[in-house]
Amino acid sequence: MDAKTIQAILNDQREDIQRIYNEKTIIEREALNTWKKTMESNLIKVVTGVRRSGKSVFSFQLLNKRTFAYINFDDERLIGLKASDLNTVLEACYQQLGEFTYIFLDEIQNIEGWELFVNRLHRQGFNVLITGSNAKLLSKELATHLTGRYFSMELFPFSFTEFLTYEQFPITKKETYSTREKSLLIKKLQEYMRYGGFPEALKKKDLTKNYLTTLYSTILTKDVISRYKIQYVTTLREISNYLLANFSKYITYNSIKKNFNLKSSHTSKKYVSYLQEPYLFFLLDKFSFKYKEVIASAKKVYSIDPGMINAISFETSDNFGRLLENVVAIELLRKKTTNPMMELYYWKDYQQREVDFILKQGPKIQQLIQVTAASEPLTIDKREYTALLKASEELRCKNLLMITWDYEATETRDGKEIQFIPLWKWLLSQ
Repeated sequence: MDAKTIQAILNDQREDIQRIYNEKTIIEREALNTWKKTMESNLIKVVTGVRRSGKSVFSFQLLNKRTFAYINFDDERLIGLKASDLNTVLEACYQQLGEFTYIFLDEIQNIEGWELFVNRLHRQGFNVLITGSNAKLLSKELATHLTGRYFSMELFPFSFTEFLTYEQFPITKKETYSTREKSLLIKKLQEYMRYGGFPEALKKKDLTKNYLTTLYSTILTKDVISRYKIQYVTTLREISNYLLANFSKYITYNSIKKNFNLKSSHTSKKYVSYLQEPYLFFLLDKFSFKYKEVIASAKKVYSIDPGMINAISFETSDNFGRLLENVVAIELLRKKTTNPMMELYYWKDYQQREVDFILKQGPKIQQLIQVTAASEPLTIDKREYTALLKASEELRCKNLLMITWDYEATETRDGKEIQFIPLWKWLLSQ
């Protein structure tokens, strides 16, 4: 492909992304101001995350008022490009723009050997921003070829606060809310748990299910099946559906092996890792002071988005409580992206007492979090208290939090203070 043909494609791409960027529904993401400060640095900027989470628009916001080249490698017209063709792409950028300093490479992982090209751009003094939808591929190449010359962030679909901004719902973070404000916020949280946070999925809510079902299938096809040349496609899809149906539950590689007649637990672990890499799922380890126990323990699985759960998994009677837990998990994982020292686990002892989330930083346990769908103290299962208090004793942590649906208080149990906070209020405080 020659430079002139590529230039025509680049012109089309810029028009498309500019049209999206100019839409009235575009909002500023919460991470934008933090990341704007990095744009003057000569380090390579890397934005990763699930497809359609808004990485391209976010990157355009970062590059606002700067002259920059833009290439989207997820364009079917660029399929077949090799690393050896990337210099022709650079030539087309010069023909399009003249002089420029910033260059934005969108979904760069589609080009094998891309990291050598990015390395060369960096050496030549370009300010490079790249995006990608595969965690492992990017981290592997970055660690190998760009060590010490980049910093990265993960972008998730909209948080609840971003969802409210998108919905043009006035947000005032404060300690006390009126009955009206509280009722409206709960209603919006119900919508968020139903539709999720993918920006495009919120434009026409009557089409949200179709959009998310198609997106889910696209991620499986493009980012897993095609990329890893999966031979047993039906099995891979069934395992993905199984993980989605079991959101906020425990899974083991051995049970997946048995359920899907795989040759070994190693094969099931490999398939699950393939599904984690494009950010479809996240797995949480059990906390233990013994590393072998962490590795061998069952994992808890969470979906990237509550809307995707509702679009694809079957409705069950316990979905509501598990959805609450999934929303909390994703918010904690989002928080973790800005605090690399933070570690996240679940806790479970030999008597099967469980605590949903353990927040650890360095050698110290920072907080224990339990999630319940209860709206009043009498409906909170006694086991929730027992587990929280036992974990507090064993892990020597006094910061105890129970996230509820609609109950707020501070209680003292067995000499330990427990804070109760409704999910909507906790999400607004993050």
